[in-house]
Amino acid sequence: MTTFQRPLTWIAAAALSVASLPAMALQPFKADYLASYMGMQANGTMTLASEGTGKWRYSLKVKNQLADLSQSTVFEEANGRLRPLSSQDSSVLLVKKRNVQANYNWTSNQATWTGDIKPDRAGPVALKAGDMDALLINLAIARDLAAGRPLNYRMVDEGRIKPMSYRVVGKEAVTVAGKNYEATKVSRVDGNKELIAWIVPEFPVPARLLQRESGKDALDLTIKGLN
Repeated sequence: MTTFQRPLTWIAAAALSVASLPAMALQPFKADYLASYMGMQANGTMTLASEGTGKWRYSLKVKNQLADLSQSTVFEEANGRLRPLSSQDSSVLLVKKRNVQANYNWTSNQATWTGDIKPDRAGPVALKAGDMDALLINLAIARDLAAGRPLNYRMVDEGRIKPMSYRVVGKEAVTVAGKNYEATKVSRVDGNKELIAWIVPEFPVPARLLQRESGKDALDLTIKGLN
C-alpha cells in the first residue's frame, strides 16, 4: 500500500478526534483543515455526526486538483467500546477511481469487504471484541491518551488484521489562527512511514496531522476552523 493508494488510512488511524472530551462524551463537530498533498495545496475536512440512536458517522476528506479522497465509518458504542458497523473508502486520483465498502457483522463476528478489492482481501475475517477499523482507532487513542493507558490496538481493515501502537513523543508549541497553544505529539512508525499528530487540549480535533514517508512529508493537514 502506497501513499497514493490509501493515504487517509494512516491519517485516520491517528486523527485523535474528541481528544479533549471525556470518554463517553461524543459530540458532533466539523473541522476544516489546510492540507498539502502530492506537493499541492488541498482542502481537508473532518466531521462527526449522529446517525440516529446510538450510532455515529465519522468522516475524513481531502481534495485538490489531482485527488479526491474520502473515508467514513458508521459505528456504535457497545459496552464502552466503539464498534464499527460499516465503512466506505473512496478515491479519485487523476483518471483512477477506487471504492471499497466494509460490513462488520457483530452477530456472526465477521467482517467482509466489497468493491474494488482483491478476492483474497474480501474476507471474511473473524472479529474479536475491541476490533476497530482505521477511523475508529483514533477515538480509542483519544480516550486512552487522556487516561494514561498504553496506545496499543488491533485494526481490522480491508481483509487484514494489524496491530497498531502509538507513543507520546513530547510537547510542542503550535499556532492556530494567530494564537499559540501547547500540543502533545503522538507518533506511530511503520517501516519507512511515520504519522505524527499534534493534540491541543482546547480542540476536539488535532491541530495538525503529518504523514511522512522515507523522511519526506507526504500529507500535511493544519486546522484552520472548527465548529
